[in-house]
Amino acid sequence: MFFIISGSFQFVGTKEYKIRKIVIDPGHGGRDPGTHGAISKEKDVVLKIALALKRVMNENMPEVKVVLTRENDSFPALEDRPKMANEIEADLFISIHANWVSNPSIYGSETYVMSVNNISRNFEVAQRENSVILLEENYKETYQNFDPKSIESYILFSLTQNAFYEQSVQLAGLIEKQFKERVGRKSLGVKQSSLWVLWNSAMPSVLVEVGYLSNLKEERELNDPLNQVYIASGIYRAIRDYKSEIEQKK
Repeated sequence: MFFIISGSFQFVGTKEYKIRKIVIDPGHGGRDPGTHGAISKEKDVVLKIALALKRVMNENMPEVKVVLTRENDSFPALEDRPKMANEIEADLFISIHANWVSNPSIYGSETYVMSVNNISRNFEVAQRENSVILLEENYKETYQNFDPKSIESYILFSLTQNAFYEQSVQLAGLIEKQFKERVGRKSLGVKQSSLWVLWNSAMPSVLVEVGYLSNLKEERELNDPLNQVYIASGIYRAIRDYKSEIEQKK
């Protein structure tokens, strides 16, 4: 698979490079609820955060066009989410999710970048997030027989180098820094995994797990409207700082 570099994207180092378009992807939706806790579903929590992020972006960065892959309880196919970003020649792709694990004591945010380094929990996240494929019709044809539950299927990810790895890590680090230093959340750091939604995007891309719905305290925080705005504002500030750093490079 080859990436088509968008017309608006130019390699870092040129004076013309600007962040002009950003696609925000609220994970799951519709018949796919994602993970769930005692009082909420992932699809609802992340949509509220994504909508808040779009509002904050529009208010503070009006020169940047912000597009959501869904603005309601719809179910965009997994392949259509990065495809939308590619088609509008977006400069950043940010997918927002909420985590779950069988151990309810674990909590905190973590931001993923695309990589073939699937280790321990990272591989569990990849399997879960990629399993949405199984809800789609004709998924074997659409995803070329990729089986999100099969370790062998992940070999295909090793065939593609992510041309935007360094920029993705840079953005992910800024997001986790904001969560830790400004939003007051526990940061579990930047991680790597083979996530289809990132693999198919032709621009710097990250997947943000804003917290664990399996932890009751954190689930309540993630469902609080004020905390949702704080989280959205943290992501916005990370985008702002990334934009400033990238555009100042000569």
